Amino acid sequence: MKIRAFSPADQSTVIALWEACGLTRPWNDPAKDIARKRTMQADGFLVGELGGEVIASAMFGYDGHRGWVNYLAVSPDKRGRGYGGQLMAHGEAWLMTKGCPKLNLQVRRGNADVLKFYAKLGYGDDEVVSLGKRLISDS
Repeated sequence: MKIRAFSPADQSTVIALWEACGLTRPWNDPAKDIARKRTMQADGFLVGELGGEVIASAMFGYDGHRGWVNYLAVSPDKRGRGYGGQLMAHGEAWLMTKGCPKLNLQVRRGNADVLKFYAKLGYGDDEVVSLGKRLISDS
């Protein structure tokens, strides 16, 4: 898999990938999420290509204290081949170049398969509660 920075031409393909992976939610407009990411550390928005087809994506960012990953997605028909791990390793290396000491991520409650995936990569439960508050409505 070739990993590269997101390009605006990738937008519809990436949104379709997120939908196929069940990552979109009615309260988050994926096009607005992409537009926001492109204004902040756009080089941390990565896609993975196989044979010229975008099959994976992830948004990495660093706030000066912690790194984050969002929208990690691998096409359902391409899972189990190490592409998600490759993308995570690439993002971790990108964060290291920024001096990031720790990467955080969130997994939806009950998503056992994703929790197993991250456990294989060395991630563990920090035993914290994730809280959120929407400041800007996407609707």
